[in-house]
Amino acid sequence: MFVEVVGGSKSQKRHTQGMVEFCAKKLMPRLYNLDIFVHLCKPTGALGYCLELENNRTFELEIDQTLPLRQLLETVAHEMVHVKQYARRELHPSKEAWLGKTINPKKVSYWDLPWEIEAHGREVGLFVRYCEENKLGKYKWTNM
Repeated sequence: MFVEVVGGSKSQKRHTQGMVEFCAKKLMPRLYNLDIFVHLCKPTGALGYCLELENNRTFELEIDQTLPLRQLLETVAHEMVHVKQYARRELHPSKEAWLGKTINPKKVSYWDLPWEIEAHGREVGLFVRYCEENKLGKYKWTNM
């Protein structure tokens, strides 16, 4: 797996790299041939985006670098759930299909989209497990 993180502070880059690698290991332990490019950048209307660039193995994440570190890493975890969904073809980007069933996101609330339910449901747990594995609980930013 190849991961590149650009933008943001040294600490943001280090933790983002770690979170991407952690999530990939937890969510997709048998997928080694992924390329993930992360851009820590200014807000663009959302906390983060996940784009599949080609052949469900190359992805670009855009994450709002102005977020507090905990929220930034939870957003990275959220977007990594989407990477898993695309890589495993649970979510098909061009057909707007979830597990083979077409869903029109214009007719369904964002909060009721199955891919968002999974991503929101897993982001905090992935963050907590990342902090536990890296013994980060002593830092104030890891606590709510």
